[in-house]
Amino acid sequence: MANAPRIGVLNISDRASAGVYEDTPGKACVALLREWLATGFEVDYRVIPDEQPLIEAELRRLADESGCCLVVTTGGTGPAPRDVTPEALDRVKTKEIPGFGELFRWLSFASIGTSTIQSRACAVLARGTYIFALPGSNGAVKDGWDQILVHQLDSRHRPCNFVELMPRLREV
Repeated sequence: MANAPRIGVLNISDRASAGVYEDTPGKACVALLREWLATGFEVDYRVIPDEQPLIEAELRRLADESGCCLVVTTGGTGPAPRDVTPEALDRVKTKEIPGFGELFRWLSFASIGTSTIQSRACAVLARGTYIFALPGSNGAVKDGWDQILVHQLDSRHRPCNFVELMPRLREV
């Protein structure tokens, strides 16, 4: 697709990257993108281990070299020692989007109750690229898409949405 927007999908999982099991959350994310987005786009999809320097490098590549306008990560958002996705986002961000994590946990409460407190879902802006970090489960990916991202990535959503801001994000 010539000049189609690029969207990065990055699954962060030691076991999926080692082939211990299939990356279903990342694939679910790609499927939901194809289902919900009306505009044609190219996907830059990868599975990598929970290694903070590698996550940071991949996020920078997606935002800066690949030219993605949007990146969605799955995995690495829990409280375990190897869950370092939020720390990696913190290192590559230019601005935080704190409401995303707060809203995600509030909405997740209906599905998983108090277990939502274990999620460190978050979002940032990195030099004009939106980056959303979702937990590494199919349910969390679906909740994030169906209840938040599908609306914010629809230019018809009112009173405002992330899409209408995209042209201004790379202004200096």
